[in-house]
Amino acid sequence: MKPTTLSVHVSHFLNHYLASQRNLSPNTIKAYRDVFVLLLRFCRDSKGGAVERLELQQIDVALVDAFLDYLTQERRCSDRTVNQRLAVLHAFFRYLQVEEPSLIQQCQRILAIPLRRFVRHEVGYLPKELLAALLAQPDLDRSDGRRDAVLLSVLYDTGARVQELIDLTAGDVRLEAPAQVRILGKGRKVRVVPLMDNTTGFLQQYFDESNLALPENYSRSLFLNRQGNALTRVGVNYILQKHLQQVREAHPEFTQTVSPHTLRHTKAMHLVQGGVSLDIVRDFLGHVDIKTTELYARANLEMKRAAIEKVSPTPTPDIPSWKANKSLLQWLQGL
Repeated sequence: MKPTTLSVHVSHFLNHYLASQRNLSPNTIKAYRDVFVLLLRFCRDSKGGAVERLELQQIDVALVDAFLDYLTQERRCSDRTVNQRLAVLHAFFRYLQVEEPSLIQQCQRILAIPLRRFVRHEVGYLPKELLAALLAQPDLDRSDGRRDAVLLSVLYDTGARVQELIDLTAGDVRLEAPAQVRILGKGRKVRVVPLMDNTTGFLQQYFDESNLALPENYSRSLFLNRQGNALTRVGVNYILQKHLQQVREAHPEFTQTVSPHTLRHTKAMHLVQGGVSLDIVRDFLGHVDIKTTELYARANLEMKRAAIEKVSPTPTPDIPSWKANKSLLQWLQGL
């Protein structure tokens, strides 16, 4: 059977364009692939046709709108998740309008489908006292406790995403002054972040204990599980939740949901609260657009406003009613 136009372009988009031209990571490409899996399953189940016969011309605005409604109503996806799926389709049709100029009108109609509006939640981060309590939980008399202490310290100190953390190797860490970590972020962009003295001390002991300073171990994953394999995202979250449970037992009022990404938010908020400029925070976190970083500045301003109003509430002036102004009232009634 001759390949369809849809199969040819989706294959090239996923296997070549995203990797070579967009330089996206394998995990991001898998996320893009999963969106097409959902779309193809939807086309198969709703249209009743064979997936191998689908052509590009059949993926029009009406079908994309129906797919987005399916995500919302059948799969119970949030507006944020629906927007992520739509962003993938936008990226594909933006690529397609260059590859297939004859379909440019169809592509632009799909690109005109707007993202859904949703209420942005407040930035979740840990207060300094709870962060300190969390970092103090690992048992330093045990080897896995020392590993956990280093992991949590590096996760906070570098503001790394969890995938960036588990991708770290021994060769990515420099312990000589100035101590720093080289992080491979989204889009395979490398950034170098400094390490605080406490984290550097933990890492030095960890390197000595694990022989990570030897040249033959430079390519070894920085954090390993009990089987000697690199930690996974699930493994990092398990370690975090294990020590969080101990914090919750000591602080019953602490009910906040915490994930590894919360430590990234925590580091960002502490930098902003410390007066670090947004440009530096953006580069530290590896954000492409400073608008993403401004989220922390807005949250910080809101906290300051609430604190000021709590100390000195804003007085409400006694505003005179316009109804008392007879001439104005007559003028308004005559309009």
